[in-house]
Amino acid sequence: MFTEFKHTLRRLRGQMIGWSIGLALYGLMMVSIFDSIASIEGFEEMIAQYPQDLMAFFGDMMAITTPQGYIDIYYFNYMAIIVGIFAVGVGASLLAGDEEKGILDLVLAYPVSRTALFWGRLLGFVAATIVILLVGWLSWVLPAAGTGMDLTWIEFLRPFLPLFAQLFLFGTLALLLSLVLPSARIAGMLAGGLLVANYLLIGLANINEDLKAFVEFTPLHYYQGGKAISGLNWGWLVGLLAVALGFSLLAWWRFQRRDIRVGGERGWKLPALSLPFRRSREA
Repeated sequence: MFTEFKHTLRRLRGQMIGWSIGLALYGLMMVSIFDSIASIEGFEEMIAQYPQDLMAFFGDMMAITTPQGYIDIYYFNYMAIIVGIFAVGVGASLLAGDEEKGILDLVLAYPVSRTALFWGRLLGFVAATIVILLVGWLSWVLPAAGTGMDLTWIEFLRPFLPLFAQLFLFGTLALLLSLVLPSARIAGMLAGGLLVANYLLIGLANINEDLKAFVEFTPLHYYQGGKAISGLNWGWLVGLLAVALGFSLLAWWRFQRRDIRVGGERGWKLPALSLPFRRSREA
C-alpha cells in the first residue's frame, strides 16, 4: 500500500505544484488588498446600492470589511468549486483512468492486493489535497502579519478543515461513480455537475426561502467556509467526513468485485438494448 501511496503522489506532483502555485498567488493577492478595501469610506453604502437579490446570492456582503467576512466572500465562497475541480477530476480517474488505458490489469498482475492498491491511491489523493490546502493556508498566514487582519494561525486554519471535508466528499463520490458508470469522464462530469448545482442551489436559497427545505439535504449546506474562523461546527465536520468515508468504503467494495477491463470505456450493458443485436446475429 505504501508503494501505491508514493506512486500516486509522484503522479499527482504536477497537479500539486500547479494548484499550490495558483492558490498561493490568489491568497497573496487577496491579503495584499484587504487593507485597501477595509479603509474605503462609504464602502458599505456602496454595496447597499447593488440589487439585494444579487448580494444575497453571495452571502453577507456587508461583512466584507471584516477579516472573517472578507475571507469568506473573497476566498472560501469559491474554493469548494475551484479546488473541487481538482478533487473530482483526480477522484474519477484514480482507478478507472488506468483501467481505460489498459494499465490497471498489468498493475494487478504484480503481487499487490486490490485493497492495498485502492487505499494506497486514495490516501495519495488525500495527501495531495492536504498539501494544496496547506500551501493555500500559508499564503494567508505568512503575509497577514503585515496587514490589519488580526487573526491567529489557528483561526486561519479552521476554514480549511471544512473545505477539506467537502473536497474529500466530492472526490470519493467521483471515485465511487467511476466504478459504477461506464467511464471516468462521465463520473467526473456527473460529480462536478452535482457540485456546481449544489453551489447554485445554496445561492438561490438565499433569495428564495422555499428552496431552503431542499438545501438542508445537500453537502454544501454544512460548509462553514470563512465563518469557521469564529469556531468549527464539529458535528457538521465529522458528519461530512463520515459520509466521505462511506463513499470510500462503497467504492472499495465495488472495486473488490469489479471485472477489470483490458482497455477502453465500458458500455452501459443494458439487456433491453443488447437483446436485439443478439437476435440479429443469431438470425
